[in-house]
Amino acid sequence: MPPRALEPAGVALVDKPAGPSSFAIVAQIRRVTRARTGHAGTLDPFATGLLPLVFGEATKFSRFLIDARKSYDAVLALGLETASGDPEGEVIARREVAVSRERVEEVLASFVGPQRQTPPMHSALHVNGRRLYEYARAGEEVEREPRAIEIDWIRPLFLRGSELGIAVACSKGTYIRSLAMDIGRALGCGASLTALRRTSVGPFRIEDAIALDRLERDGEAARPALLPPQALVAALPRIEASEAEAERFGHGQPIAREAFAAGAELALFGPGGRFLGVGVGEPGGLIAPLRLVAREDPGYA
Repeated sequence: MPPRALEPAGVALVDKPAGPSSFAIVAQIRRVTRARTGHAGTLDPFATGLLPLVFGEATKFSRFLIDARKSYDAVLALGLETASGDPEGEVIARREVAVSRERVEEVLASFVGPQRQTPPMHSALHVNGRRLYEYARAGEEVEREPRAIEIDWIRPLFLRGSELGIAVACSKGTYIRSLAMDIGRALGCGASLTALRRTSVGPFRIEDAIALDRLERDGEAARPALLPPQALVAALPRIEASEAEAERFGHGQPIAREAFAAGAELALFGPGGRFLGVGVGEPGGLIAPLRLVAREDPGYA
């Protein structure tokens, strides 16, 4: 039997345009590459910016990027509230705006640090088997459990009349729409997003992204530009395995190493820097396989 054709494996940093959903972009690129394709962190259709696309074996490790911290530039319309907190929602309130730069800075500073945030109704979270936006489209409001998030920093970019620009760095699970609405309430005038651009995901920056139409146009020719799958786990502690250890690990067997905290996740590499996958620390000084790279994949060597 002839060997199967190797699909692309790696990460493409795409500058998402406004309009299509993240799912639509994945489907669009999947048709071009004919490879397993996913994304590492959803962006709303109206939003732009960094959307990492993962291919082939890299899809096994997308969680490590989805869980990473992110940063955004956002534009808020002060005094304007919409049902969804963004430009796609119906306007539900308009108020006079009279805020100073000093007051804006004071309010923004109050949001830095750990906190609990209530997810917006217009989101993809599941509640009782349905996505929240499905309830919202049906005119239903359901109770949502506040979730723990953290704002690393937030600063004003500009204040022009009723238009406020901000830059934010935050933990996973943070809804910038909810943050914008909360900022508006704290300022006493209400607010909603008019623009959102993601500028970083984990170690990746928007400056390194390519245009979506270029990736779609180049298709198979874009393969050499892909970052390797191990780029997704760069934040994990790195373990160098011997050839014998690599063989054991690659067959799904734990290897004995120095003690790590139970549950600690580790990136394992074989001789020559060959990425093996991710392991997890277990009691007794063992590292058990958690996610393995298939040996025949081009991202393995």
